[in-house]
Amino acid sequence: MPARAGRRGAFVSTLIDIETLAWDKQNGLLPIIVQDATTLRVLMLGYMNKDALAATLASGRVTFFSRSKQRLWMKGETSGHVLDVVSIAADCDADTLLVQAHPHGATCHLERASCFADAPADDLMALDALIAQRERERPAGSYTTQLLESGIRRIAQKVGEEGVETALAAVAQDDVALLGEAADLLYHLTVLLRARGLSLQDAKQILATRRG
Repeated sequence: MPARAGRRGAFVSTLIDIETLAWDKQNGLLPIIVQDATTLRVLMLGYMNKDALAATLASGRVTFFSRSKQRLWMKGETSGHVLDVVSIAADCDADTLLVQAHPHGATCHLERASCFADAPADDLMALDALIAQRERERPAGSYTTQLLESGIRRIAQKVGEEGVETALAAVAQDDVALLGEAADLLYHLTVLLRARGLSLQDAKQILATRRG
């Protein structure tokens, strides 16, 4: 089954050969761990059979096999809280799949982001995702909206100001002040990247090439 683009333009990055997976271990089902592709938070656990995996690859949206209803069901088919696939990978035994996806709304039926209430996440990437949402929606009264609408020059000026304040705090203030200024700098830098059509993930990819 070939990889394909998801509905938000993300790409199913891992080719999955359905027939080589270990379907016989659990009566034709595989457990599926779903992870937020941006924040890396674990969202839920479900199951797929061959047809569910084929439907997921064909549509770009996560489709499970319901053990209670004994049928395929696309996550979000009634709530609208669908999961757009970014990548699918099998584990070393080919009997479990890890699906990274972009969630639309709460994944849990309790209206939580994750079915695991305390699932950890990358807070910086969560901030990046929130700023990306603000960039798309431009809600009135939002400081991020005001900043984005002020233009690149103003945002860049704010990054410069926050950088100077962070450096001064490192030299002349206590740790609490330094951390506060550092947080402000990270926020404004993230807004600047989004204003240029970039993201923290893009910056992280550059950092990954500089390891060692």
